[in-house]
Amino acid sequence: MSYTTRRLIGRTLVAVTQSRAGLTLILLFAINLLNFFDRHIITAVVEPIRKLWGLTDSQIGWLVTAFTLLYAVVGVPLGRLADRWNRPKILTFGVALWSLLTAASGMAWNYGSLLLTRLGVGIGEASCAPAANSLIGDLFPVAQRARALSFFMLGLPIGGFLGTFISGRLAAVYGWRVPFYVACIPGLVVAMLALLITDPPRGAMEASPYAGRTFEGSPYGHVLRIPTMRWIILSGALHNFNMYVIATFLPAFLSRYHSLNLKQSSAIAATVFNAMGLPGLLVGGWAADRLGKKWHNGRLLVAAVALLLATPCLYFALLQPAGALPGFVVLMGAGCVLMYVYYSGVYAAVQDVVQPSLRGTAMALYFFAMYLLGGSFGPVVTGKLSDYFARRAMLSAGAHAINEAFRSSGLHSAMFVIPLCSLILSLVLFAAAHIVISDMLALQRWMRQPQEQAGAAD
Repeated sequence: MSYTTRRLIGRTLVAVTQSRAGLTLILLFAINLLNFFDRHIITAVVEPIRKLWGLTDSQIGWLVTAFTLLYAVVGVPLGRLADRWNRPKILTFGVALWSLLTAASGMAWNYGSLLLTRLGVGIGEASCAPAANSLIGDLFPVAQRARALSFFMLGLPIGGFLGTFISGRLAAVYGWRVPFYVACIPGLVVAMLALLITDPPRGAMEASPYAGRTFEGSPYGHVLRIPTMRWIILSGALHNFNMYVIATFLPAFLSRYHSLNLKQSSAIAATVFNAMGLPGLLVGGWAADRLGKKWHNGRLLVAAVALLLATPCLYFALLQPAGALPGFVVLMGAGCVLMYVYYSGVYAAVQDVVQPSLRGTAMALYFFAMYLLGGSFGPVVTGKLSDYFARRAMLSAGAHAINEAFRSSGLHSAMFVIPLCSLILSLVLFAAAHIVISDMLALQRWMRQPQEQAGAAD
């Protein structure tokens, strides 16, 4: 075979591999979109549910927390499974399960039954992130990884936007149960399509021939011994605290404090929180890959600076008086754009410091903190703060019962936890950026060593 022929075959194989990776990424994006579509339905219809069953803000917070608690706990063994088993099959099972249980949420007859179905949805959705992130790491080289992960994470704002926007309108016309039924159908279709994904070898896109070998010893202990991962795990808890507070309470805040109806509040919440994720992720992915080539810690620096800039935007948005909607939308929208940059830098940074055979486990541990400490406690803590400030407003007015005006005041005061967490998060990311270079170099040394030498070094 001539050199020219071999070169042509090589180029063809590369083109086929890139095309397959692109199609797989599109399907993973669709799965992630439905993931966030389904979980945002509850926030879009929370006000009619609250009024129907007479729920408090604390109970509303627990509806979200029920999902995130089980999501966090079940995600750890599912992440380890993603490092050992067929990842497309894991995704198929997970998507089918959460789609069916989302439909079951629409059949709930009281608060307890709705809480139970949300627990089941959490089990199904816990399969998505570890398996998908691990797959992307084996489909795209380091130089393209932040952009690939950013495209995958576009499912968050687009799915959240569609989930909030469409569900709010369906609920206003047909009642709050219908959005849950509608969401089930595309989920089952995508679950079957996931079986068509080819599962690549672990470490397929790394330069070292030894990158895909398995790690000996405790996988959880090893991941937690990486200093950068400890900072990243803490950052995930802080970031998801804010994301879940905004997702859970922004429609209610717009309805109560700015006096919008269900259609208006769901549309503006979808625009401010979800649609603003598109520029944040796209620009963030480009900046993270570009600065990642220039500086080893460039990806984390991009995320740290973005969250630092988000803090005053979020703070001054909440300072806008009731009814001053344009100022609130511009400032909160700018803050949300900057918050979404987080994913582009941090998700890629995890793969910069963790071995390919442990990336599913690393993402599962990261999501455990992200959802248990952040997603679970964010809505509950904010709901408790809202109830506390509502009672304070009632007592200050000399009243004997909490009305909608007091609930509006209470929720407004509680929402100021968001800029505070954003500031702390930026400091955590700067700390991670300070030490990430040494962990990246340690991983490169490990991947260049044969199994026996690496084992001796470990």
